[in-house]
Amino acid sequence: MSNVYEPEGEGLVYLSHARYGKDKVRVFRVVRDGAWHNVVEYNVTALVEGDIDVSYTKADNSVVVATDSIKNITYYLAKTSPHVLHPERFALHLGTHLVSKYAHLKKAFITIEQLRWQRIPVAQGEGQDPKPHSHAFYRDGDDKRTVEAEIDASAGKDQIVARVTSGIQGLLVLKTTGSAFESFVRDEYTTLVEVNDRIFSTSIDLSYKFAPLRIPAPADGQGKTFDLPLSAEEAKGTAWDGESVATAARAITLEVFAVDESASVQATLYKMAGRIVAEHPHVQSVTYNLPNKHYVPVDMKYIGIDNTSPPKAEVFIPLSAPSGLISATVSRK
Repeated sequence: MSNVYEPEGEGLVYLSHARYGKDKVRVFRVVRDGAWHNVVEYNVTALVEGDIDVSYTKADNSVVVATDSIKNITYYLAKTSPHVLHPERFALHLGTHLVSKYAHLKKAFITIEQLRWQRIPVAQGEGQDPKPHSHAFYRDGDDKRTVEAEIDASAGKDQIVARVTSGIQGLLVLKTTGSAFESFVRDEYTTLVEVNDRIFSTSIDLSYKFAPLRIPAPADGQGKTFDLPLSAEEAKGTAWDGESVATAARAITLEVFAVDESASVQATLYKMAGRIVAEHPHVQSVTYNLPNKHYVPVDMKYIGIDNTSPPKAEVFIPLSAPSGLISATVSRK
């Protein structure tokens, strides 16, 4: 007797959605330009949708591109793609290849996490500024740059549309003044004390959604070779120009966080997001998730020391939980 559940009638259930692929494909790529080396390190997820229903409902694997093959395609393009140093472009290349090569696949979903590597500055001599080393690097932070790309060929292989959301995950920031939290709801449940000066710290998760891109049918029919016929002016600020937008979004986030006289996390969030939208016409919306990183002053009144009033608070206990979580999306009208 089979222990496998089988529906007892054609109309009882149906497959309403299916997607599969390869997760956690780790890629490190060295691009050599003579003695000058460039590196990127990615964690890649590549998932596909399409005419794959029978692999679930009929145990028919003839429509399955093995997840191991998807992994191999990722490594093949990491080797051959001219776009590998740019995560948005590499995601578009990978997704376009998957939906172009396999006729029955309609959509590809590519997620890339880029880990940080920075060139090591090397002293050039007394009185001279250090210069970045040609092939030595160090990790200068645990935050990651992120890209999520949906490559949609549902309307046809010559009418591909790409939707890209990029961002940052885990950018840890802190400032020791310039933040307050007052005039909030007070009732029988309120124990939080109002403060006009406090430590403000959070681990920033930022995402910004670009306007869709039209992807022309690949010249080779399969997408092994890939490019977008955009001039520099046409590409400016789009997902194809992901590097400059990422640099600007990070700089805006850090600058506003530092200089804003924050009335609340919510108010600072809105200023950061609004400026990114205002300065980037091809960005449709910006989302921040800002969990509070609490630093609580140590009460030393038992020994006659004031360490709790804002001017005197200097010794703190870092608390990881529970924590506030502030999130919002700011969109273009």
